[in-house]
Amino acid sequence: MYEPIRTKSVHTMAGTTSSDFPHRSREEELDIQLAGHLAALLAVTDELRALTPSDDLDAAAEALTAQVARLRGGRPPVRFAAAGGGEGDVAGLHRRAHALAGRALVVAASRADTASAILAASRMDAHAAVPLSA
Repeated sequence: MYEPIRTKSVHTMAGTTSSDFPHRSREEELDIQLAGHLAALLAVTDELRALTPSDDLDAAAEALTAQVARLRGGRPPVRFAAAGGGEGDVAGLHRRAHALAGRALVVAASRADTASAILAASRMDAHAAVPLSA
């Protein structure tokens, strides 16, 4: 009843096959997304460390660095370098870090990455515990 289509699809570029460009699996895409969220959280953590140094932030930065490097195949993340002390919106940075940790938690849960999920959840708790008037 129906005649099969004999022409190439208009959605495929002429002279190319579907293997001409790299495809990533869902897991690879989630790894990239999770590494990005954790790297952004690391940048905010480094900013907070510059403004309000603490052992907790130092430990968090090291854990975040390790997770980002693991997700990026061993490549360490670029770190934020700022002069210590100074004035800044510490409460705003904590809110931003809390939001980034929440995004990382969602992706880590979707990816079933327990280590990253635990780290993101602990960072959410740490940043939520800081008073907003700080």
